[in-house]
Amino acid sequence: MSASTHPLWPLDRVLASPGRAELTPDAAGGGALLSLTGDWTLAHYKALNARAAALRARIGPEVRIDPSALGAIDTAGAKLLHSLLGAQRLAELAADASALPAERRALLKAVASALDVEAAAPPRAGNAIADVLEHVGRTMGVFWQHVVGLTGFIGLILETALRVMVQPRRWRITALVANLEKTALDAVPIIALLTFLVGAVVAFLGATVLADFGASIFTVDLIAYSFLREFGVLLAAIIVAGRTASAFTAQIGSMRANEEVDAIRVLGLDPIELLVLPRVYALLLALPMLSFVAMVSGIVGGMLVSALTLDISPVMFLSRLESNVGLIHFLVGMAKAPIFAFLIAVIGCLEGFRVQGSAQSVGEHTTSAVVQSIFVVIVVDAIAALFCMEMGW
Repeated sequence: MSASTHPLWPLDRVLASPGRAELTPDAAGGGALLSLTGDWTLAHYKALNARAAALRARIGPEVRIDPSALGAIDTAGAKLLHSLLGAQRLAELAADASALPAERRALLKAVASALDVEAAAPPRAGNAIADVLEHVGRTMGVFWQHVVGLTGFIGLILETALRVMVQPRRWRITALVANLEKTALDAVPIIALLTFLVGAVVAFLGATVLADFGASIFTVDLIAYSFLREFGVLLAAIIVAGRTASAFTAQIGSMRANEEVDAIRVLGLDPIELLVLPRVYALLLALPMLSFVAMVSGIVGGMLVSALTLDISPVMFLSRLESNVGLIHFLVGMAKAPIFAFLIAVIGCLEGFRVQGSAQSVGEHTTSAVVQSIFVVIVVDAIAALFCMEMGW
């Protein structure tokens, strides 16, 4: 039986035909001829790599390539051909339809495109001061982009709100009530508990410090002023920023990832009117109510501690609260609530619209919404405190 008729002849041929690269005189062109023969596969990589290293310096532009006897080839063999011939000669070989079958030319093109990625520029010698200034500049640029984007989004919301206000048939009462339940009613327990505990802590601190001066009664004033002016609305806003702003971003961001926002636009609806306005209106109603709950809970917590540790009865506590604490402190605190609510809702919705379409992007923008909301709330509260101090309120 001859070798060509043996049942295992193809396998024997594969195992017995390692790839070779021979450089011989070219009888047709008078130059040199590089003949590529056998199988250029991972099984023969070691021998082929040594041969390619020996021939690489001798392969010039005048050398003609003959791949007619080339056998099997895989990505390892294609990488060796890339290192032997260079990117340009390999591209010419892959483009020659008469030299190789289409599937091998496609393999060579894929390997060449992966290997021809431009090497990254070497890191420049750094300067500590210049690097810090560059980082500060980039950070300020990002901050400015956020400010411009937030301002533009606020303008878009106000324009849409004014347009919808004069058309009662476009008011979305159901969405407003649903969001109001999620942002206000569901948040009452956690806000009441936390502000109650903070009120107790403030009363403990006041009792500890003021008792040394025989002025324990002023603990009532400390609790009342701190919760009516600052702590009540500030704690409620921070909790809402972490709880509600993240929910707004996640909800709208998931719709962006699922292309539901695009579907809303295709249907001829306005995403600002449909998704943003009900959430903004709900939070504008919810945060003042939650701030009132926080004020009452904090004062109750302080009153309980005062009754247990300072022998200030609830009747005495409420009597001093009524006689020494003016209504202006309550009004100052409540006036901040709508401002905080609007900013929190706008930031949460804006970050949701910035989601790019992946679960990772949803998580990143949800985190960004919480951080931005808390930052803005604290900054605006500080500005409001300075303003009220200058105005004598």
